[in-house]
Amino acid sequence: MASIHPYLTFDGTCEEAFNFYKSVFGGEFPMVGRFGEMPAPEGMPPLPEELKNRIMHISLPISDETILMGSDTMPGIHDHQIGNNVSLSVNTTSKEEADHIFNGLSAEGTVTMPLEETFWGAYFGMWTDKFGILWMVNYDDPTKVQPH
Repeated sequence: MASIHPYLTFDGTCEEAFNFYKSVFGGEFPMVGRFGEMPAPEGMPPLPEELKNRIMHISLPISDETILMGSDTMPGIHDHQIGNNVSLSVNTTSKEEADHIFNGLSAEGTVTMPLEETFWGAYFGMWTDKFGILWMVNYDDPTKVQPH
């Protein structure tokens, strides 16, 4: 069965925000990934030094059922705007469930990243549904990826 987690987006303050949330909720970050650690997309110029330390993905377990997740935006690629900086992230237990949720909820919406295998080993996609809600779906193949 799928689980849904809040996903917060920041404009360069993700690490500061998550350290604040950690000071309140406690716990540890099982995953902190920075944009400078990811492979450069083919045909794209190298990432400017000042953006390499931005958070690509971070997670903080809040309870057995809830994980707070987040990232920084990349100026010019994904512009940060208050109001569009919260998404719902659906983690599925199978690729088929990811397909079903993606296809169902993205109908009549706008796909921003097609559901596909990613460099970090997950099957992942993003969209805005027909009601303006931002969504992500993720399937972590246990044989390929680190847990969030």
